[in-house]
Amino acid sequence: MSNIFFRVYFLLLAFIAQCLFAQSYPDGLSDGTLKVNSAGIPVKIYSTTELGDLNDFVDRKTPENVLVILNKSNFEPSDYNFSTLTLSKYKNAKYQFFDKNFKLIDTGATPDNITTFKYAVKSEKPISAADSVQLETPFKIWDPSTGIHLGPITLHFYSLMFIFAFGFGYVLMTRIFKIDNINQKYLEPLFTWTLVGTILGARLGHVIFYQPELFKEDFWSVFLPISTKNGLKFTGFSGLASHGATIALILTTLYYSFKIIKKNPFWVYDRLGIVVALGGAFVRMGNFFNSEIIGKPVDPSSPFALLFPQQSSEYGVTVPRYPTQLFEAFGYVCLFILLWILYRTTNKKYQQGWLFGLFFIILWAIRFFVEFLKEPQGDEFIEFGGLNTGQILSIPFMIAGVVIMIISKKFRITQAENEKPE
Repeated sequence: MSNIFFRVYFLLLAFIAQCLFAQSYPDGLSDGTLKVNSAGIPVKIYSTTELGDLNDFVDRKTPENVLVILNKSNFEPSDYNFSTLTLSKYKNAKYQFFDKNFKLIDTGATPDNITTFKYAVKSEKPISAADSVQLETPFKIWDPSTGIHLGPITLHFYSLMFIFAFGFGYVLMTRIFKIDNINQKYLEPLFTWTLVGTILGARLGHVIFYQPELFKEDFWSVFLPISTKNGLKFTGFSGLASHGATIALILTTLYYSFKIIKKNPFWVYDRLGIVVALGGAFVRMGNFFNSEIIGKPVDPSSPFALLFPQQSSEYGVTVPRYPTQLFEAFGYVCLFILLWILYRTTNKKYQQGWLFGLFFIILWAIRFFVEFLKEPQGDEFIEFGGLNTGQILSIPFMIAGVVIMIISKKFRITQAENEKPE
């Protein structure tokens, strides 16, 4: 069985490394076609979230036909003056401006209309307001709204996905406690400790493993959803690491197991793993909405190719990439379905630790293999044998999963022992 297990691993590794090999875009530009009426104009496509890079791009030597996708981050209110100067540079360089529906914008930028500037186009022949304009690309462009606008408040999709993760997790764990005939009074403290462990552990894990410089450069941003660099600004927790969340969850669940519900920790981990698998899918969907944790560049004709105009400059050039957030989310949904079926239809839930060990192996295997297609998150200061930080940190968890499955034979219980007496 173990030989088959490792053969599958190596086959998956070969498939990812050889069949889905990342592409290179040395000039940082993608190819598309601007359809003006019935005529197709080949254009080079550029985008960046950094206003300084946007300002510098206009000075670069570029092809005759260029389309620049503008982002909301290019027009922050605090940078309004610099933004208008940048747009003026583009206008002087013979660029024309369009809104998201490719309607020509002839007026100048004002505080009220600047965010409607969506495209800057330079073409050999100027485009008139009467022309019908469309952008065609061999890849899809993922450029959604960042959230639901409720007056002055924006409910960000990333936050919504976290709400869904914990909301569905609470409902699912309620159902599990009913199946196991466990008093519901033990559910509230589990939810509280899980919430604290996930947020605090994920944040600390990201900073320790990927951005340790924040402890010196912006200390309060490590523990609070703010940034103190260049003035006080609410940012939310923009960096969360699943490895850190896992370690913190293990520790907080140990306290819950011994001091509150007074069961073998593996009993709790078996059931928590089911919930976490589903929650992880929601979190990765939040990353997808945020255009973060993106993949490496990919051939634009690939069915997986997506352009993320809102991606952070830390990932490099803005070109078609793998939607690795969706790959992980799909894997986590499959893991959730598998664990739920095993929990409901087999006696493995009475072999304490078996489900948790399987959860560890598959979850971190998904993370390990997707990392081959993923751009680094921050500085990769842990590297070995061609593996990056995320992969190296996943290996101990997979090994732990194997060990836990083996020793779980020692922790078998009966159905009667499974139900906590009052």
